[in-house]
Amino acid sequence: MMFFEMTHLESITIMHGNSMSIPMNLSLSEQSLQFYTIIFKYLLNEMSSMRRMLMYCVFGGASGAVALILVFFLLSIPTKDFAIDIDPLKDNQNLFSTSRVTVANIGRMTLTNVVVDYGGGGKNAIEKISSLSPGEKILLSPPANSTLKSVTVTTDQGVKVTKDYRTPLKIPGMMGS
Repeated sequence: MMFFEMTHLESITIMHGNSMSIPMNLSLSEQSLQFYTIIFKYLLNEMSSMRRMLMYCVFGGASGAVALILVFFLLSIPTKDFAIDIDPLKDNQNLFSTSRVTVANIGRMTLTNVVVDYGGGGKNAIEKISSLSPGEKILLSPPANSTLKSVTVTTDQGVKVTKDYRTPLKIPGMMGS
């Protein structure tokens, strides 16, 4: 903050960090010039501290964003040789229902003889995939006779995953709500 102090009309003292005086024996235009010079220096000082604060915020935000990207990148690197992820989904709507199963190889090595068991018994409830490369994702449709309770996926490498079907969140006003 800046404070002004009048002392016996000999000078005007402006206190901001260092106190500065404007002698009263100067002409009005010279006093005004000195006054505005002091105000200008004050504003420049304030702007430089605001610039410094803005610079810290920008660098801090950028550093946080880079750190977040690195964390997500490191978490997305496969850690196991053989791993599989499945996402069984059933969506019951007013007139019909749809279902799908997403099978993804999230490991570092190729999976062979992937068997998807939709449940419900019978030959039609089982689907075989010869191989699934790392990062490959396949979308499958369960047969009509499956129970849509859970899906079990097994591979030759000993991977076995079972998941229940999930239903998407219904939002009022959206199709199928």
